[in-house]
Amino acid sequence: MNCKEVSSIGTLIELSFDYDFDEALQRLALDPVNAVDLHKREIRIPMDEGNIVALKGTGTKSAPAFVITGNLNEKQIEWVSKCFHFHDSLRHITEHFAESDLERLFVQYAGTPIIRNFSPYGTLMRNIIHQQLNVAFAHILTLRFVETFGARQEGVWRYPKPEVIAALRVEDLQNLQFSRRKAEYVIGISKEIVEGALDLTKFEWMEDAEVVNRLTKLRGIGPWTAQNFLMFGLGRPNVFPLGDIGLQNGLKKLWNMDRKPTSDEMLSRFPYWSPYLSYAALYLWKSIE
Repeated sequence: MNCKEVSSIGTLIELSFDYDFDEALQRLALDPVNAVDLHKREIRIPMDEGNIVALKGTGTKSAPAFVITGNLNEKQIEWVSKCFHFHDSLRHITEHFAESDLERLFVQYAGTPIIRNFSPYGTLMRNIIHQQLNVAFAHILTLRFVETFGARQEGVWRYPKPEVIAALRVEDLQNLQFSRRKAEYVIGISKEIVEGALDLTKFEWMEDAEVVNRLTKLRGIGPWTAQNFLMFGLGRPNVFPLGDIGLQNGLKKLWNMDRKPTSDEMLSRFPYWSPYLSYAALYLWKSIE
């Protein structure tokens, strides 16, 4: 990654490997909470420090380049680069799946990165909201949650703060069409954070299994939610949620099956897909979107 400040336009980042920013933006645009402009090839990101950063694609898939603007410092540039996987080439991941049963997907979506969500707390809340809902309504409910209890800054939505949600009554979320149980989960986990029993920042340095073990001790968080947090909250590369219906359907389609694959059938492929199970999952999701 080549990074240099260009005072007239912001900070310019150039990559030396294929990177499909347009494909990544299309996936980010599926979530209405994200401030994505596909025409401008731009996403605006709310930073923890209070400013809004704009990341704009200015290059091509084979010659990727980006401009970051928004009165940001080197630490923030580093964080955005980490979220968007600018530091490490995706080429070796594509090569890993050559001659595998997923090769076609890795040719079709080559250069598509896993992008970390911008708020660990927001990721956890989003994952809980999405449990056992169809994707369209899950996005609607997440947006209602953010619009009602979060904040809008320069046209960009921020997830609500844990202390705001911890202070709610269950009925406040039921008014948005949350189920009672889901409302209890969201409020309860927010209280854990506010009271200091759950520190999401510590997960950055924990092993995958440790993170899953800690999260699944919380009421309302099972393996699917914890694994999705690993993938999109922490950007971990080797996670595959076996219970995800979308992944099961993707493999059913890819493998030309008349039924969904069993857990054992999926697990049998893990030695060949590892250590990039998360990318296998991402590209399977892409194949059925």
